[in-house]
Amino acid sequence: MLKDEFHHALMIKDTEDRYRPALPEEVIAAALEQIRRRLAKGQALTSPDDTRRYLQLRLAGLEHEVFAVLWLDNRHRVLECEELFRGTIDGASVYPREVVKSALRHNAAACIFAHNHPSGDPTPSQADRNLTIRLKDALGLIDVRTLDHVVVGEQTCSFAEMGLL
Repeated sequence: MLKDEFHHALMIKDTEDRYRPALPEEVIAAALEQIRRRLAKGQALTSPDDTRRYLQLRLAGLEHEVFAVLWLDNRHRVLECEELFRGTIDGASVYPREVVKSALRHNAAACIFAHNHPSGDPTPSQADRNLTIRLKDALGLIDVRTLDHVVVGEQTCSFAEMGLL
């Protein structure tokens, strides 16, 4: 679909019950809401694609780095998607102690880490790999399984799919 067609193909009803072309921000907000419902508290994560789409919509395009965690119960139902750390354009300080405290607070059994690369390149850095190992080891001490670490840019990169976990 061409970009010009996109603006005319999606219509929304305004406050006066008239239809008008949807703004790109409205389309993104609606998509986030639909994916958020699929990943709402208590919903099981059944689709890696939905998880990646949600994380990409939530984190891509930010001008600063954000580190978030999807906390899951023992049936991989979502307990919370929590933004734990916010950084600058090229990094965020992540503290394993705070991640462990958050896991305990949520009574989590498993987790998926996620962070964005404002540059748009989702390739994990060596620092990303080292941090993931440290967090996985720390959470392992309290029996919380690390299922994946998704790096979000223009695309997403999954540590689990790359065999890095």
